[in-house]
Amino acid sequence: MRHFFIFGLAITCVASSFGQANPKSIPESEFRSRLDQNVPQWLKENDVPSVAVAYIENGKIGWTVVYGEQSRGVPATAKTLYNVASLTKPISAEVILRLVSKRKLSLDEPISAYWVDPDVKNNPWNRLLTPRLCLSHQTGFTNWRYETNNVLKFQWEPGTRTGYSGEGYDYVARFAEKKTGQSFEDLAQKYVFDPIGMKDTSYTARDWYTGRMADPRGPKGEVEPGSKSTWSAADLVRTTVGDYARFVVSVMHNEGLTRQIAAQRLNITRNQVTPEHKQKLCPLIKLGSTECDLAAGLGLGWQVINMGGEKIVDHTGSDWGVHTLVFFIPERQIGVVLFTNGENGMKVIREIVRILYPNQAFIATL
Repeated sequence: MRHFFIFGLAITCVASSFGQANPKSIPESEFRSRLDQNVPQWLKENDVPSVAVAYIENGKIGWTVVYGEQSRGVPATAKTLYNVASLTKPISAEVILRLVSKRKLSLDEPISAYWVDPDVKNNPWNRLLTPRLCLSHQTGFTNWRYETNNVLKFQWEPGTRTGYSGEGYDYVARFAEKKTGQSFEDLAQKYVFDPIGMKDTSYTARDWYTGRMADPRGPKGEVEPGSKSTWSAADLVRTTVGDYARFVVSVMHNEGLTRQIAAQRLNITRNQVTPEHKQKLCPLIKLGSTECDLAAGLGLGWQVINMGGEKIVDHTGSDWGVHTLVFFIPERQIGVVLFTNGENGMKVIREIVRILYPNQAFIATL
């Protein structure tokens, strides 16, 4: 996932216009026509095999479309399965939040009562970890333990700083397994996949993957050999663009959550916007006001951006040969899901966002 606080250098070259058009006022036919005319060329120019697009409007899936090939010579379709990379995290967070809403877990209970990773058993900070800190990236862990010689280590005291960590998501998933006595995949199936109707989504390989996988393509056109078989709460979920769009619609409607937990999901833990970022972005988002409305940070499972009076909820994903993006605007009940299987996929994603949500300040963050 990209972090809001690292995009500043890209801002200066963006046109100073905010919300040039209201996407709800543009008919589907115009969206689709512009995509049909441009996407095949964007895929070719950037050596990206395919892109899958879902557009959400009025709180429901408006349409989906898929361009390109899932593998060499095989067209991508609505049934193509993509590795969504870190878009796994919002799904895993939803599992935990629905368990909390059912009073199976608590966001603020000590994880150590049920699970302590052997690597940190001798560090008293393990007793500070809670589901809330894991879901909001406040564990003090690096993103992955291979960054610290394959040993999980605290880099700072949990709860005192924000630091993006896939390890934190795996940690809270292990806790959920220990406390409930069920595998995390079974929990996801029971509380998220089945209620939403996500029939083409899984953390690990299934028989129905055969012939449906989008092969990642690297920077030199090479295809990644083999695939990983172990599950992670932070990465590697395979799904279709339609299934993920159904997930986003469910999140938009706060299904399966209490009102209190739904509100906490979108609370910004720490504002990541610095004065320098404001200096560069505020000219893009002022709407005749002397004050610049800008804040961004991590909630529970999502990044939340308050920009020019609009709340944008988003997440990106990036693995070898894979780039993905999802964002939605709760008050307007619109959203976009974008999957690619190419190293340069973000270039294609950015161009598509310019059509579907022409908010130049938001585009500058991608």
